[in-house]
Amino acid sequence: MKFIVKFFAEITIKSRPVRKSFIKQLRQNIKLVLKKHDADVVVAGNWDFIEVLSERDDLRDDFIDALSNIAGIAHFQFVREFPLVDLDGIIDEALVSYGDVLKDAVFAVRVKRVGKQHDFSSVEAERYIGGCLKAKSGAHSVRLKDPDVLVPIDIRDNRVWMIEKRVEGLGGYPIGSQDSVLSLMSGGYDSTVSSYLTMSRGLKTHFCFFNLGGDAHEIGVKQVSSFLWEKYGSGLNVKFVTVPFEEVVGEILTKVDNAEMGVILKRMMLRAATQVMEGVNAKALVTGESVAQVSSQTLINLKVIDQVTDELVLRPLITTNKQEIIDKAIDIGTAPFAASMPEFCGVISVKPTTRAKMHRIEREEAKFDFAVLEKAVEEMRVMSIQNVMDDVDKQYQGEVPEVRMPVGDEVIIDIRHPDEAMKRPLKVSGRPVRVIPFFALDSQWNDLEPDVMHLLYCGKGVMSRIHASYLLGKGHSNVGIYLP
Repeated sequence: MKFIVKFFAEITIKSRPVRKSFIKQLRQNIKLVLKKHDADVVVAGNWDFIEVLSERDDLRDDFIDALSNIAGIAHFQFVREFPLVDLDGIIDEALVSYGDVLKDAVFAVRVKRVGKQHDFSSVEAERYIGGCLKAKSGAHSVRLKDPDVLVPIDIRDNRVWMIEKRVEGLGGYPIGSQDSVLSLMSGGYDSTVSSYLTMSRGLKTHFCFFNLGGDAHEIGVKQVSSFLWEKYGSGLNVKFVTVPFEEVVGEILTKVDNAEMGVILKRMMLRAATQVMEGVNAKALVTGESVAQVSSQTLINLKVIDQVTDELVLRPLITTNKQEIIDKAIDIGTAPFAASMPEFCGVISVKPTTRAKMHRIEREEAKFDFAVLEKAVEEMRVMSIQNVMDDVDKQYQGEVPEVRMPVGDEVIIDIRHPDEAMKRPLKVSGRPVRVIPFFALDSQWNDLEPDVMHLLYCGKGVMSRIHASYLLGKGHSNVGIYLP
């Protein structure tokens, strides 16, 4: 099995040393991601493309899914490689790859040729191969512009690449080719999309969550951060930081004037994040703010907020409309998390200021006990993103009934992300399986049969344990987890 990976266009216009550095990072990232599927995968790179080789043909779909989510790739192709004997040999191989789809189709052949030993040009090869394919495959006709079926073929010296599939990549720069940043995560649409955008631009993105009160929100943010890293993080190890902000919120609620509470909370977060970023060697902070989306995000307020730190604050979504952000969250897979995120809204001004004055902010902050902020920073928890879900799992170990082999009338519920459930459907012999995504469990649970045990399945058993524990806590006794 062979894939040819082509680079994001901006990589190819860099200076020679920078281009080589980017290609090296991309090659390392691809190897790191794919070796989870095949420890013996070979990833070899050169100036124009990267080759991915594996003996595991059964992993084709897994490789395609993984490569499509690695930043730095413009597109990649699945190819069959064979020796060049003559053009008739290429025709025979093209019939193997495209024979079924060419019947009654309008098609074209595209030949790219590298090497000087050939006695034909690329155009001559296209004409000959196209004419023979039309006669042998039962194709309707040849149309060079906008054909229904395209047969792309690369002839490289004495080898031929029959390109069977082309898949578009994320583009952007390889993660790790740029500096590290610290993304402030609330788990909603904005923060998840802004984190994705920095990751897809090559920035090694660490996650920072300010817990304003309650485990449910923290668990939700850990879930979506883990999802982002698993899907788009290229396997690079980053940190997840939790800062306990409950007492900070208490100080603001009891001592700060109502109108300035939102702006001051953001300033406290930036103060704390500035200290956190030193520990992860981040060079900038990232937020999901967009101009005028909420009261604290007017230009005047953002200026006042930013004055609390000397560090660079990046706002990838600053001019993006909310619906565009939601659409992007749907596209990258974080929308279900954001829609079900149990946010804590303890600091809501009745009449929040949209034109904060620095002298008023300083007057209100003078009432604040900054020892509370320092205590929050001292008590922050830093862990590897790889261990985030394991950490959540420990909180619920032993609380939920586990079933490895159902023996009664239990119904298994697949709660995985819809994309994953569709790609790898759960099949259990002789056992009914319902698909209810984790974010719809709470709203649909009362519609299920109350006298039947329902076993939640998520693959690894972590998310199923979390949601089963939540349902048990709400008084539902007919829930457990399925761990085959």
